[in-house]
This record gives sequence, C-alpha cells and structure tokens, in this order.
Amino acid sequence: MVDDIGGIGDIDGTDGLAGLDFASVTPEEFAKIVKGLSGKEITEIAQDGELRARVLAEVFGRMRRQFKPEAAGTLKALIRWKVTGIDEAVYETEIADGTCTVREGRSDAEPRVTLVLPDAEFLKLVSGNANPVTMFMMRKLKIAGDVALAAGLTRYFDIPKA
Repeated sequence: MVDDIGGIGDIDGTDGLAGLDFASVTPEEFAKIVKGLSGKEITEIAQDGELRARVLAEVFGRMRRQFKPEAAGTLKALIRWKVTGIDEAVYETEIADGTCTVREGRSDAEPRVTLVLPDAEFLKLVSGNANPVTMFMMRKLKIAGDVALAAGLTRYFDIPKA
C-alpha cells in the first residue's frame, strides 16, 4: 500500500488503481505507486483487462510529454514494445526530427529495436523502479535488434525516480 502520495490518498492494489484519475497523477507519484505495489498486485492489475488497458494507454500517452528532444538530437528510430500478460499489447514509439510519436498496435514498418517484457517488468521499467540492463541480464527483458539503442533509451525520456 502506498500512503498519501501527493494528496492522492491511500492507493491499495487493483481497487485503488481502478478508481485513480491517471490524468491527475504526476510521473513521480506514479513511480511511487508502482514501487509500493507487490508482484501479486501488479499481476492482479495485468489480469484486469480494462484496468491494464487504461494503465498502458496512460503510460504510453505520457511518453510524448516525457521525451527529451535535446537528448535525442538527430536520432531516428522506431521502437516496438510488446507487453506480455493475459494477452500481448503492442505499442510503437517513433523518434525522429526531435519529436516522439506513440501509437498503439503494430505498423508495417521495421523497428530498429523490439522490447518484449511482462506487465510487471514494464511498469517497473517505465516508472524508474528497475534497471533495464539488469532486467536484460536476468532475462526479464528481451531485446531484438539494436541492443545499444535499447540500452540507452532511458536517456531520451524524463523517467522519475521513486
């Protein structure tokens, strides 16, 4: 349980997240919420299809706002995310010309890198609660394509620390 994060009140597992207005939660608050969830609670979230879809949509929706164009410079890359759980959710992040666009689903374009990880690891990664290199070494994160790009992705986004 995570207590009183920025005036949110008590967030207790799936029930607390289900009623949460994600638009009112800062990235730092989200990171603290994820840090306070047990593996069992994250699994419960992942098994609730509607809640999982809301969480994924919010996380990917925020990527545009958390993008650091000055860090990306002239980088041009399509990153495909496959988040596994009760089903596979696919999102793509395209970085080009100092912008970041995100779309749900798989395009016909060839990604420069594909990241495959379960729901719990995905939430930990995007909330700054896990190290991507450690996740890769422990086989919690699978990478196909440009491993060097994958290893440096965190520098292109303002990822909060819980």
